[in-house]
Amino acid sequence: MYWGDFEERVINLKNNRQVAEVRQFLSNFALIFDENAVEYTMAIYRSGVVIATGSLSGEVLRNIAVDESLQGEGLTAAVISHLLKVASRKGIYHYFVFTKPEKAHLFAALGFREISRAEPYAALLESGLGSIENYCREISNHADLLPPGQRACLVVNCNPFTLGHQAVIAKAAEENQGVVVLVVSEDQSVFPFHIRFRLVKQGLSHYKNIVVIPAGKYIVSAATFPGYFTSGEETILAETRLDAEIFAQYIAPALQITARYVGNEPYCPVTRAYNQAMKDILPQRGINVIEMPRLEINGEIISASKVRQAIRDNDWQTVQKMVPEVTYDYLLSEEGVPIVDKIRQTLARH
Repeated sequence: MYWGDFEERVINLKNNRQVAEVRQFLSNFALIFDENAVEYTMAIYRSGVVIATGSLSGEVLRNIAVDESLQGEGLTAAVISHLLKVASRKGIYHYFVFTKPEKAHLFAALGFREISRAEPYAALLESGLGSIENYCREISNHADLLPPGQRACLVVNCNPFTLGHQAVIAKAAEENQGVVVLVVSEDQSVFPFHIRFRLVKQGLSHYKNIVVIPAGKYIVSAATFPGYFTSGEETILAETRLDAEIFAQYIAPALQITARYVGNEPYCPVTRAYNQAMKDILPQRGINVIEMPRLEINGEIISASKVRQAIRDNDWQTVQKMVPEVTYDYLLSEEGVPIVDKIRQTLARH
């Protein structure tokens, strides 16, 4: 579409030249462009040169940038309007923007409401149907099932559910009157969310003071952990600290959480940085962070990645030592066959 001397174009994500043009433009803003991580990208050109761009991935508006010399020309509004029309055609009516704090006002002027920020790295805004307040009301209804008293929370991915996960959760249940286990809802793992959620729930069903809840959109999600914002160390700082801020500001109060339990992390630098972000931020809001040593068997630390590697190695004796019966039975079942095959074909970290 043309307007004035500007031209809006849909970027063909399989066209190397078009992708390179967007990537080069975004590099001026220290933004990374991964064409495999987005569903849709548009750009505004003038005289054949990219002057603005934005992408869409589910509910998340990503990589939005406008030539600094053209601020005030309505280009940010044009990019947002274009992306929201595309989202609505997909049946999406709730939107997130993850941006730098100094750019948040540009989106606020377009009807987005800031949820939280982690200075100087990132800010998260939302618009459309739904809100973090609605989310907090929903999860608090689940927590009402818990007995009164001190409450702890754990956020787990469980790809798959291991004895290590079970041990940390059991410790929390022993030391608190109630425990909320939030299972990461993003379907970016080898084990689909509905399987991870089911195995965790079944594996903890004998506890009367634990509730298992889908983590939803506001914690370790495509919105709070988008993985595209900047490169290197700043990406990790932006995402981990923003996620921790949102938990402290909204989720913990809604669930009446006074402690967050985590397992220590000897392998993954992102998880290790996330633990540190929680230690830096949560105590300031009256939330203790309790970091538990990883469970060991015969001197070997249990981890989901080791379970997946044992499956690749066809070492079912090791798998059985590292997972609860509910996980082991699933892996040996007919339903688990496609997951086992997928594990053997991928080296995905999570």
